[in-house]
Amino acid sequence: MSEQPTKQKLWGGRFTGKTDPLMHAFNQSLKYDQRMHAADIRGSIAYAKALTLVGILTQEEEIKITDGLRKVGQEWIDGVFQIQADDEDIHTANERRLSEIIGPLGGKLHTGRSRNDQVATDMRLWLLEEVKDVEQGLKGLIRVMVERADTEKDILLPGYTHLQRGQPIRWSHLLLSHAFSFRSDLERLQQLIPRISVLPLGCGALAGNPFVVDRQFLAKELGFQSIAENSLWGVGDRDFIVEFLMWASLAMTHISRMAEDLVIYSTAEFGFVTLSDAYRKPRFLELLRGKSGRVFGNMAGFLMTLKGLPSTYNKDLQEDKEPLFDAVDNVSASFKIAEGVVSTLEVHADKMRKALTMDVLATDLADYLVRKGIPFRETHHISGRAVALAESRKCQLNELTITDFKGLNEKFSEDIHDVFDFEASVERRESIGGTSRKMVERQIAVLRAALN
Repeated sequence: MSEQPTKQKLWGGRFTGKTDPLMHAFNQSLKYDQRMHAADIRGSIAYAKALTLVGILTQEEEIKITDGLRKVGQEWIDGVFQIQADDEDIHTANERRLSEIIGPLGGKLHTGRSRNDQVATDMRLWLLEEVKDVEQGLKGLIRVMVERADTEKDILLPGYTHLQRGQPIRWSHLLLSHAFSFRSDLERLQQLIPRISVLPLGCGALAGNPFVVDRQFLAKELGFQSIAENSLWGVGDRDFIVEFLMWASLAMTHISRMAEDLVIYSTAEFGFVTLSDAYRKPRFLELLRGKSGRVFGNMAGFLMTLKGLPSTYNKDLQEDKEPLFDAVDNVSASFKIAEGVVSTLEVHADKMRKALTMDVLATDLADYLVRKGIPFRETHHISGRAVALAESRKCQLNELTITDFKGLNEKFSEDIHDVFDFEASVERRESIGGTSRKMVERQIAVLRAALN
């Protein structure tokens, strides 16, 4: 006697014999894709309406199906949905429960639809909702950086290049440098939305829908901006996931770089900032750094899965969900944690000011001679000799005498000592992008406009 099927899968029919329990567990994705339950219900309700429009369902049948789907959705919301051992994924679980509630009529819902276009639709619907939350978290981080920069414009510190003191800058200028990276992240995220918002539903398994469902109706019903114009592409495309993972990798890189600055500045050697009690341990910032590698790994791993696949849907694409879910969770949490760190940070303006030594004004010394008509390449060497002279005498640049300076170049005069003023130095950087007060205020205005 031949063995009977152990369960009815959506692709069941001719398959008989028992499934290896290990293979069943290996194949099952419900443990992680159940988070798309609301998207799956939304897509199914819209599809039921589309089936009614082409006469597959009567209006009475549509009402029964949509009411049943809403009950299924509510069970997920209330945490009472009973998962069965044979539930392979969120789609089969929802359809199984729907049929339990309304009977065999539930089987009509899948007419002309495939899990191939269903899962692609669910993923896009789910990600569109998540992007809204991610965007708000990113805006919250930028906003707190901008407001903090606005209130702390008077604080000066050394600007570092190669981790060596370079030139004096405003603390606000440093803070805003990270905020501008995040502004670019915000722009890129917003530019990604239209490429996520493409409707696959109605593509069927791969060749299209045989019942001529109105896909423009479906797009409008579900809020998609456009429709997948090629059904083969529609069911097999995961570029929107790769793009989001790429975006998240870059955004997390920016978080990591900011975290590294704060780790350095919070050390005893610098003492520029102190983390609040909620984020006291530098290891929290280190964890933000570490999460950037994790998100990048999600992106690289999925690209390796994707690169060798033939056209349309392949089971390998089940591996799109865990890296995407993980990346969304981590980037969303990281923005909120970074916002908390920045908003509660204690800045030690006195220690920042004490770190300013006269050698950071070496470029200002060179610029002084440029204004006297000497080519910059020459003034750069003269300035270097002045720094070397001060070092040899174990004194600061401003402690050199006018005789010392004239010995380096006759263009030096008594007004050379006006150069040795940190506030004046930053105020001279008043072209767009500079660290002067006026330019910092301009940067703040630009970022505020981006948030609005």
